[in-house]
Formats: sequence, structure tokens, C-alpha cells
Amino acid sequence: MSRPVPSAAAPTAAPNAAESTGWRYGLLGLPLAFVALPLYVHLPHHYASAFNVPLAWLGAMLLGARVFDALIDPALGRWVDRLQARSPRQLLRVCALAAVVLALGLQALFMPWFAGSPAALAVWALLLLLPTCAACSLLGMAHQGWGSRLGGDAVQRSRIVAWREGLGLVGVVLASVLPAVTGLPWMVGACAATLAMGWIAWWQSPWPAFAPPQTTTDDDRWRPWRHSGFRRLAGVYALNGMASAVPATLVLFYIQDRLAAPAHWAGVLLGSYFLSAALAMPLWLRAVQHLGLARSWALGMALAIAAFAAAAVLGAGDAPWFVLVCLASGVALGADLVLPPALLAGVIANAGDRGRHDGIYFGWWQVLTKLNLALAAGTVLPLLGALGYTPGQADPQGLRMLGLAYAVLPCALKAGAALALYAAIIQPARAQEALP
Repeated sequence: MSRPVPSAAAPTAAPNAAESTGWRYGLLGLPLAFVALPLYVHLPHHYASAFNVPLAWLGAMLLGARVFDALIDPALGRWVDRLQARSPRQLLRVCALAAVVLALGLQALFMPWFAGSPAALAVWALLLLLPTCAACSLLGMAHQGWGSRLGGDAVQRSRIVAWREGLGLVGVVLASVLPAVTGLPWMVGACAATLAMGWIAWWQSPWPAFAPPQTTTDDDRWRPWRHSGFRRLAGVYALNGMASAVPATLVLFYIQDRLAAPAHWAGVLLGSYFLSAALAMPLWLRAVQHLGLARSWALGMALAIAAFAAAAVLGAGDAPWFVLVCLASGVALGADLVLPPALLAGVIANAGDRGRHDGIYFGWWQVLTKLNLALAAGTVLPLLGALGYTPGQADPQGLRMLGLAYAVLPCALKAGAALALYAAIIQPARAQEALP
């Protein structure tokens, strides 16, 4: 499969060209988002319910794997930048190998090759999570960096991200439904097939201009943190991400035990949440045209708080009412998926690093995402166990703590993120009359 390699002096892909073929670039977002749901949502519930692995062990396992995964991301980001500068074709070939590792790792995680004790299975999962998550990380930051290099204004950057994240939401909906409808083997097979299709489409997508990094020193790994714009955005993103990571870790426990919903309701509820986010993408693109990226994100945070607070008062038999919560909070999720990466692309451009150091920026971006997930799993799961919650049991005190952790804590964190967004980005930009 041949493809001419653009030179460093080649022009950035025109907005209309990127729009017309955006699905080719964005299609890989489908399997990358598909695999994230099993790894971060289904895996702890699967090992707790199917293999009786204690919550404290799961929390420690996930914390260790995700912290390790986060720590290697800056190095992976620098490697991605060097591969991109050397040859886009070489980058895509490395990503093909990463896709194979990711598919095999997912299969081995959900269908262990032996029947062992809970302790042995926890160790098995930890050892497999390390290469699987590393492969997913490399694919994700290479794909995101590629999109950042396509450039454009705020609206165009949002459209590029919307293709990737919108197709990603299709993947999440599939991952929500397939385990309940077809079983785990079909879920793993679908992931492998969509990874192959996504890579092929990526190869055929617009190729942006590439330029070699200006420096190759070890100090490059800290480059993003030298820019105040990145530091401010990263602080908001980290706090907002923690508000999302806590319920992502607990959602299946909440549906099964707090709502006492039948097994098939998990797919319905998760599917409605992510489908709502996908359908809301055009609304957020329209909001960007009128409000800008930062104010639109603040609006999404406010909507999330208003919608998600209702989950704290729901109980057994309230799964139909929770559909409304999922639909409303899913609309807010659309803002979280589209707007922060578009803001980051603007930060990279303003720092003069577009086309040269995008990978290291997205490497640190993924560090923040994974540390949020690690902290959520490593602290909330053991804490719930200590407070009396046991999966599959209906102890009133434990279920009360589950409801508080699932709904109230994320709302408080989201409110803090909204205040940080106003203080760190909206207010300074307003003072300079240069709101992104």
C-alpha cells in the first residue's frame, strides 16, 4: 500500500478537504474508544463478579497499572514526535503493530488462559494491562497529534476533534451493548476488526505537513509545562477529568446494586448516555461559533452538574428515571470530548509547536487522563469497601455510600473545575479580549 510522503514544507490540509474526508481520519477513534470502556469500566466489574477478586485488590491493581501507564506517556509522546518527523509511513507501521498488541491483550484480559485463584488472576490482569494500555496510549497520542497538525481556526479544530470523538462515541455505544447482547468473544472480535479498519482508513486520510523537532534533548519532555497556557488548561482538565473518572469506575456497580436493575439495563443506560453525547456534537460545534471554546465548555460543565445531581436520590427500581439522567449528562459529555482537545490544539499552535512537538503535548494530556482514572480506581474502590459496600449485596449503608461516591462527589469536583476554568482561562482571556 503506497502513499506519497509529504515534505516538511507541504501546506497544511485545507479545512474543506479535512472536513470532506474527516471520517477517514476519525474512524480509528471508534476502536480506541471501544477498547477504553472494557478496560476502564467493564474490567473491574468483570473480575469482581466473575472471579471474586476483592475490591481492594482491584483498586491496587488498577492504580499500579494506570500509574505506570501514565508515567511512560511522555516518553511515548517524544517517540511519536520522532517517528512523525522521520517518516509518517514509519509511524503508521508502528501503530499497526500497536493495534495487534492491543487486540491480543484485550482478548487475554477478558478470557484468561487459565483458571486460577483470585490472587493469580489479579496478577495476570496487572501483567497484561501494562502492554495493552501502553499500546492503546501510543495509538491514541499518535492519532491525536496527527489531528492537531491538520490545524485550522477554533471551529475547524472543533470539527476535526468532533469527527474523531463522534466516531469514538459510536465505538463506546457498541462496547456498551455488545457484551450483554453477544458476549465477550464477539466484543473482542469486533474490537480487532474495527482496529484494522480504522488503521486502513487513517492511512488514506489527509496527511498534514510534518517538520522535524527543533531540539532532540531529554529536556523536551518538559516542553509543554514551560507554557502558561498549557499549565492553566491542564489544571482545569485534570480536575474535570477526575469528576468523570469517579462515575466511570463505579457506574456498573451503581446500576447493578443501587438501581437493582436487570443485567440488560447496563447496555441500555450506557448506550443512551454515549449516543446522546454523539448526537449533541453538532450542538457544541454551533455553540463554539457563538460562545467560543472555553465558554462552551463551561456551559457543558454546568449542564453536567444539573443533570447528574439527580442520580444521588435514585434507588432500587429507578433505572427508567436514570435513562433521563444519562441522556442529559450525555449531552454534557459531548462538550468534554470535543472542546478540551480543540483548546489544546490552540495552545500548541500559540506556543509555536504545531507540527513539531504535538506528540509530547498529547503524551502529557494522556498522563492527566490516566492519573485521574488511576486515582479514581485506587482510592474510591477501596474506600467504598471500607465504608461497608460489597458488590452484589444490598446493605443500606453500603448503597448509601455508593450513591454519594457515584453522584455527589463528581458534582463537587465538576463545580471546582468550572470555577478553575473561569479563573484560569475565561477571565484572563476576557481581560485581553482574546478568548479562544
